[in-house]
Order: sequence, then structure tokens, then C-alpha cells
Amino acid sequence: MPKKNFKGIPYRYSVCQYSDCPQAATCLHQIIYPQLLENEDYLLLINPQRCTKDGQCKFYRDSKPVKYALGFKNFQRRMYPGQYYEFMRILVAEFSRNCYYERRRGATALSPKEQKIVLDALHKVGIKEDYAFDQYEERINWYD
Repeated sequence: MPKKNFKGIPYRYSVCQYSDCPQAATCLHQIIYPQLLENEDYLLLINPQRCTKDGQCKFYRDSKPVKYALGFKNFQRRMYPGQYYEFMRILVAEFSRNCYYERRRGATALSPKEQKIVLDALHKVGIKEDYAFDQYEERINWYD
């Protein structure tokens, strides 16, 4: 069965050599292994002694695209100034100031894990509902 050719593979992304693993067909570390083996001089290999073939491997990364969010500028318009200030303070402490603004304007996409951090910050400042982000797109989640 031919494997999908992935674009945008992160630099020095680790690979797994176990093609006989029950999760190999959907694990990013195994799927990109043949592609990197063909194109790269050096590979970063996950320690084979740490991999498990029991379906519970801690290195497993699903190759199915997930929904990333881009931007949350519209949140400010829906909050009171005091709420927004506290919301921003929580997220600057989490991401740092520059990274907060990159995520706010949509220059850096928010993974599902980061989306939860932003929505949790909304709840901490008293917003009961989950606001929609400015935009969404499907992406491969290489790390979470």
C-alpha cells in the first residue's frame, strides 16, 4: 500500500522503524520514515527499546488532520474592558507577550491544546460560553 507523501515535515522530526506495529498505518513517526529515509542524510530515531507494539505507545502521533484555530481578535469586542485585560494577562503569562499577539492576530495557528488554554482563560474571566475563533483550518498535528 503506497504511503501518503507529507509536506511540511518539521525539521529533525523523529521516526520509528517498526513497520509491524499495529498502529504503524496511522502513526506519523512511521508513515514519514520511508520518505525521510529516501531524502535525508541523517535521521532522528525514536529509541526502539522505548517503543511498544501493544497499541499504547507514548510516541504515537495520529496522521489524521485536526482543526487548528487562527486568530481571536473578535473576543475583545464581546468582553468588558476589565475582562479582556484579565484574559490577556492570563494568556501573556502562558504564551509570552509576542506569542500572545501572534496567536491573537492569526499569524500562529492554535493547536487543539492551545485552543483549550484560550477557552479556559475565557471561563476564568467569567465568560460562560465558548467563543468561536476567527478562522479554522485542518492541519497535521505533529507534536500534540
